Amino acid sequence: MSRVADAASVSSATFAPLENPTFRVIWIAAQVSSLGWLFQTVAVSWLMATISNSEVMVALVQTSTTLPVFILSIFAGAIADNFSRRHVMAIGWCVIALSSITLTALVGLGIYNPWMILAFSCLAGCGAAFTDPAWHASVGDILRKREVPAAVTLISVGYNAMRSIGPALGGVVVASFGPLTAFALATLTYLAMLWAIGLCKWSGRSSPLPREPMTTAIHDGARFTVLSGEIKAAIARGTLFGLTSISILALLPLVARDQLGGGPIVYGVLMAGFGAGALCAGISNNALRRALSQERLTTLACIACAACCLALAFTPSLVVAAIALTLGGAGWVVTWTGLDVSIQLSSPRWVVGRTISIYSALSSGGIAAGSWLWGVVAENYSVALALESSAGALLVVAATGLLLPIRQWKESDQDSLGFETPVLALDLKSRSGPIVVKIEYSVPETNIESFLDQMQERRRVQRRVGARHWNLQRDLLEPSQWTETFRTPTWMDYLRLNHRLTAADKEVDQRLLDLHAGEFPPRTRLSIERPTGSSRRRDQSVSLFFRR
Repeated sequence: MSRVADAASVSSATFAPLENPTFRVIWIAAQVSSLGWLFQTVAVSWLMATISNSEVMVALVQTSTTLPVFILSIFAGAIADNFSRRHVMAIGWCVIALSSITLTALVGLGIYNPWMILAFSCLAGCGAAFTDPAWHASVGDILRKREVPAAVTLISVGYNAMRSIGPALGGVVVASFGPLTAFALATLTYLAMLWAIGLCKWSGRSSPLPREPMTTAIHDGARFTVLSGEIKAAIARGTLFGLTSISILALLPLVARDQLGGGPIVYGVLMAGFGAGALCAGISNNALRRALSQERLTTLACIACAACCLALAFTPSLVVAAIALTLGGAGWVVTWTGLDVSIQLSSPRWVVGRTISIYSALSSGGIAAGSWLWGVVAENYSVALALESSAGALLVVAATGLLLPIRQWKESDQDSLGFETPVLALDLKSRSGPIVVKIEYSVPETNIESFLDQMQERRRVQRRVGARHWNLQRDLLEPSQWTETFRTPTWMDYLRLNHRLTAADKEVDQRLLDLHAGEFPPRTRLSIERPTGSSRRRDQSVSLFFRR
């Protein structure tokens, strides 16, 4: 009975986010539009395979949709963190729909060639570059934090459920009615997504501060990512996995055409096998996470994809190829879901759009580069050699967990806390600066080792949210007195820094307070730099302090 109850609990947890009406409507619309995207992918891939004899051109279909994500996602993430994520999603889907409408019209008129097909696939990729970071970042706006892992899993499960039936249906549509019908159906699904976005309304957590300039937002997001070990490890693993595993999808039309001697229906069946494996892995993802660590799951997923590549390289059987793709699809969804959730749970709400976009950009860059690489190997040598080489590379990626491990998911509180702006003696402008911050501690000799350990974490936390030139000083005349010092370029940057600190970050403050032995709490002193001989007004030079 307990096993049945556990299974029911896992299943309930997996589908719990669908109880939220906004998430449910957008999620359902996303599945419909995913079906259309897969219709269009099958039609474009098969159309390219029939009008071009170049293996590279066929493989570049994957590159054309992922390369724009690599180039534009960082900008899209900054936009998603500074503007309405719902509106950003709507604009992205408008671009995708426009691309599909135009391609449908041109194919209907018989005006197309390989480069034109790639161009409109690229335009659709541009729209996807804006929709994906905004949608994934919106999950934390729509749902409670503890529901985020299940929601991300549902997004992957839903897409891969469509992948299990979409390519097969797409293959039937292309074979029976031609690519034009597939393009037209895809366009209708994109319009359905736009309707759902218009119907539902949600908003992110508002900030009392003005929007950041675009360059500043991109810089702050990049800095936060570079200083976050968990996020860097996930991004590196995602990039390497995309580079090596995309051979399965990029070369699948060639496997269907050349090794199996089939047409679009065979290609659709193979894609359905891949989607079925992804669907099964997605549904059981919560159970897998309970049994194995995310690092172990990622390693096993890489090995599963390597086995899939080897099977596709050697088998002439459709059944064996479909079974192998089931294994590959399971590895694919386990890896991407795990990495996506790791990024989400490691990112505060103020920067989550940017961290997701950087992750999407680099992993998509890996996918785009891998599509080109394995296409070149297939054209110059053979499809089998390309798949064998990819399998070997995937085994190497599995071993990188020794250097770049994926940490177990932690549902820590990453929501930003409120901050009471200190009352200054003078009226500073938002652009006044640089601001110098000094925090003075009194630490007894017995606490120094623990204090220095906590200061290492404090340095990382402060630098991630915008502190510059951070350092720690010890008084030579009174060794128990320590001073933490850092700068921000402007007064507004100082306010942003404090508004970005989360409850998890503030835990470091509490640990430092426990080590502080002064009669009063640590004293914070704020100053503004004023170079000697500057023409700046005298009232812009201010120094004050307050106790925390």
